[in-house]
Amino acid sequence: MKTFDSLKFSYTAIAAHRLRSFLTTLGIAIGVASVILLTSIGEGVQHFIVAEFTQFGTNLLAIVPGKTSTMGMSGAVISNVRPLTIEDELALNKLPQVEATVSVVQGNGEVEAGRLQRRTTILGVGPHAPLVWQFKVSIGNFLPPDDPRAARSYVVLGSKVRSELFGITNPLGEVVRIGSFRFRVIGVMESKGQILGFDLDDAVYIPAAKALEMFNRESLMEIDVLYSATASAEAMSERVRQLLIDRHGHEDFTITTQEKMLGVLGDVLDKLTLAVGALGGISLLVGGVGVLTIMTISVRDRTSEIGLLRALGATRSQILHLFLKEAVFLSVAGGAAGLIIGWTVSRLIHLFVPALPTRTSMLYVVLSLVVSGVIGLAAGVIPARQAADMDPQEALRAE
Repeated sequence: MKTFDSLKFSYTAIAAHRLRSFLTTLGIAIGVASVILLTSIGEGVQHFIVAEFTQFGTNLLAIVPGKTSTMGMSGAVISNVRPLTIEDELALNKLPQVEATVSVVQGNGEVEAGRLQRRTTILGVGPHAPLVWQFKVSIGNFLPPDDPRAARSYVVLGSKVRSELFGITNPLGEVVRIGSFRFRVIGVMESKGQILGFDLDDAVYIPAAKALEMFNRESLMEIDVLYSATASAEAMSERVRQLLIDRHGHEDFTITTQEKMLGVLGDVLDKLTLAVGALGGISLLVGGVGVLTIMTISVRDRTSEIGLLRALGATRSQILHLFLKEAVFLSVAGGAAGLIIGWTVSRLIHLFVPALPTRTSMLYVVLSLVVSGVIGLAAGVIPARQAADMDPQEALRAE
């Protein structure tokens, strides 16, 4: 039997039982659609989170007090953690290839303007925060480059705080009370939105030294360092580490680079996407069982047809290939349909729920189609062997 004739025969057999063929492909289609949809959501969430992180740039490193990893030294030494100070930040700012640094102190408090008040995030920062964090001033100016140990009582409002306390009125020059401190408004930030759930617009920015005094803290919560794009993260991390060891006497701090953070985050999200895809793959296995069942029924219903083919000279190998082609055709057709359904649903989800991003990966598209074909081939082997092993005379006598 020629290849074209065998393909035509398989297609005719499938078309002759439309409902049965449709139900078979439907099982595979649902499995592939589940894989495509779930992995599209997983990939979309991954790219969304990475984009959120990289809003601050990629050539950043953050220093926090305390060592998070276990070291081979005395517990007494580990507990002797010196605070991160503004002087540490000033020293870091003098390192080669460091473009800017910013001290960070965070807390919450009531911001009062006239008769209105709002509880919001208080961020104690330095004058280079807009450069390091890549956001801009909408009106006015950011905190001036005062002596950080004797900074003036100025405040910059986030866009949401400005609208809540002053509406459309220009707040520049107005005095607001934060806790027991009075600050003069010198600027309003452009809207930045939320970064992983933290709303930068619903915050006010004051000098770090004032925030330390306000919250009665000795140590900065973090120092962020923006370094040149031509410098390597490892080299900058080592320079910062050596400088702070010289100042503190030992390594009582933790340095995290943006590259390392993104790498760890990417690994976690890749595994999560793979796990979600595996859950969708269970549907493919169920579809494979459906192919096996339908093909077994098909072999039993077409016993006399198989006997006639054998009587006309068809070999066992040709009978085996005929039924395998049917199984693979049904699975691939179901896979293609599932791909279209999954992609369409993922697009519709993103259209109606913009906050839930979706992104279809070509890797999972190809993998789904290949797996659906392999499942069809594997599920069709047993029925095809049953058909090929039939005795021609017995098959011809079957009703």
